[in-house]
Amino acid sequence: MKEGDFIRIDYIGRIKESGQIFDLTDEKLAKEKGMYNPNVSYRPVPVIIGGDFVIKGLEAELKKMKVGEKKRFSVKPEDAFGQRTPKLIKLIPMSEFYKRNMVPYQGMSVTINNLMGRVLSVSGGRVRVDFNHPLAGKELEYDLEIKEKITNKKEKVEAVIEFFYKPVKKQDVSFEGKTVEIKFESKADVPKQSKEKIANTILKWIKNVEKVRFVEEYT
Repeated sequence: MKEGDFIRIDYIGRIKESGQIFDLTDEKLAKEKGMYNPNVSYRPVPVIIGGDFVIKGLEAELKKMKVGEKKRFSVKPEDAFGQRTPKLIKLIPMSEFYKRNMVPYQGMSVTINNLMGRVLSVSGGRVRVDFNHPLAGKELEYDLEIKEKITNKKEKVEAVIEFFYKPVKKQDVSFEGKTVEIKFESKADVPKQSKEKIANTILKWIKNVEKVRFVEEYT
């Protein structure tokens, strides 16, 4: 695969040391392992090579593969989610949580100043929070397969929508010259941030598209 290619991949991601699965696209396996989440769509994931859709080590392997090829490989922390950084473990006053109507407890997942973290301890009016990625410092192992290469322009647009806003069940994509129009049902209520990511990605990676128009349809 080369930069700019649109593909769909299936994968199983494990922590190499323990063999624990942390992410996968196989619904049957998710149910077998007790990991099934009804809010997750288990299906091949769309990826644009070079678009930072996946971690660095995963993309490096994708560039060496062809459609239909399967591969198992390891990814070092520096090519995955980075090394653990002590500076990302912070002591935060309890008052900061009260301001957000939160009562912190050990193991709680929190978002503070747009950073996601996990509460390590609560003591003496202060809360110790680890803002390192949960997989930081871990060597990972992947089973990876490239299921298909997407070449149709409309299907590329649909793949971008799927990646940035998976809950959308229905969208209508059409082209008028160099403008792509994306029509959503009114109840979809797609966030502005998602629309911006969809539009920016389409404009960057899909040839002969210079404008993206979003339309909400009411019936």
